Amino acid sequence: MFSNVINSVGAGSGINSAQLVEDLVAASTGAKLGQLNQRDQLNSTRISAMAATASALSTFAAAVKETLNGQGFVGDLVSTRTDLATAKVVDGGRPEGLPASVEIVQTASAQREKTDVFASASDPIGERTITINNSGGSFDIVIDSSNDSLAGLRDAINTSNSGVTASIITDKAGSRLVMEAREGADNSFTLTDAPAGGPILGTPLNFTNIDNAQDSIIRVDGIELTNSSNTVSGAIPGVEISLLAAEPGTNLTINGGSEPLDVRSLVTEFVTAYNELRSSLNDATAPGLGGGTGGPLAGDRGAREVIRQLGQLTSTRLSDTGEFNTLADIGVRTESDGTLSIDDARLDAALEIDADAIKLMLEPAVETETNIGLSGALDKISATLQDESGALAQAQERLDSIRESIEERRVKINDEGDRLREQLQGTFAGLERQLSVLRATQSYVEQQFASFNDNN
Repeated sequence: MFSNVINSVGAGSGINSAQLVEDLVAASTGAKLGQLNQRDQLNSTRISAMAATASALSTFAAAVKETLNGQGFVGDLVSTRTDLATAKVVDGGRPEGLPASVEIVQTASAQREKTDVFASASDPIGERTITINNSGGSFDIVIDSSNDSLAGLRDAINTSNSGVTASIITDKAGSRLVMEAREGADNSFTLTDAPAGGPILGTPLNFTNIDNAQDSIIRVDGIELTNSSNTVSGAIPGVEISLLAAEPGTNLTINGGSEPLDVRSLVTEFVTAYNELRSSLNDATAPGLGGGTGGPLAGDRGAREVIRQLGQLTSTRLSDTGEFNTLADIGVRTESDGTLSIDDARLDAALEIDADAIKLMLEPAVETETNIGLSGALDKISATLQDESGALAQAQERLDSIRESIEERRVKINDEGDRLREQLQGTFAGLERQLSVLRATQSYVEQQFASFNDNN
């Protein structure tokens, strides 16, 4: 409302009151908003840098775990007879006892039954109750007027939770139902086909056996093992074997198929990856000296805590057994900038004494509270820092709080500007009205003097 008054009257006064008001408001709030925007930009940069630090720490810990998952010590697993069996490392497992000799005496199979051929899957088969009996219990499959067909029988079996599944196979002769259980002798079943309240009103199904249920039998290094599945875990520690075909009397070998990483390579890979992480942290926390620009996390408590805990890694006890318990024991040392280096002479000496003990220190066969291994130590650091009360989580919470405070302050400054604008608009509108009155008075007086002069 006031701006309309100012614009309409201001044109007569020759003063651009609207622009003057905006200039005064800008002078009052501009500097404050400018400083606030700089703080907001810096805080946003810190939030991004802190998130990147948390992500880099998690990625580093995961990469070390993947490298030390057992496969790093044995390479990829291969079978000498891939037509009979394949093998892979169990997730999180460490293969032991390789190479291993395996003889597949018998593969596991599932019981399968089929019905007689019907003209189509939708033709009636007669109301009845088919009972499936197996180790899981007794399951009645009811066929009535609502599902009187092979398709209805199939659907009823598949929703019975009996452990038996059904499908329909169709060719030019017609359709037949095939029922199949899970692999293994314990999953065999029997069938009872009974009429519903009297004689069967359709053709008998005449179930015929296709395959019998049986367990798999293998011999690993001469020891016979029986399993209900063709996927065998536990026969070789840390290895999962997939059985494809049986050939009694034939031995295949499962072993590492590629050159495994040795201990030196594993230590070198770890040091390289650690130094990349530490260098990025050094850049993010670098102080601005001599007028230079510091890192986005310079002076941040959370970032300092990340560096402090990572700096203790070489002295952290990874194992409570054997001659080597820490990274420092095998020649991994911390340099002045926090990065790691390897004392080659000390590592060579440690490998000469007991390379297997170093492997167990880096990755214990069984992880415990005192045998945590390298990946366990990193997991502990990552979890501690990113816990709700951890340094990273608190730093991120603190930065988020600053962002909210900046936004609240921005709203307050804008509100103050709006109030000042309204006040100035009212003031200038009043001045314009007074000026208009004065001009009207001046015009009247001038007219009176002109009339007086004319009369004289």
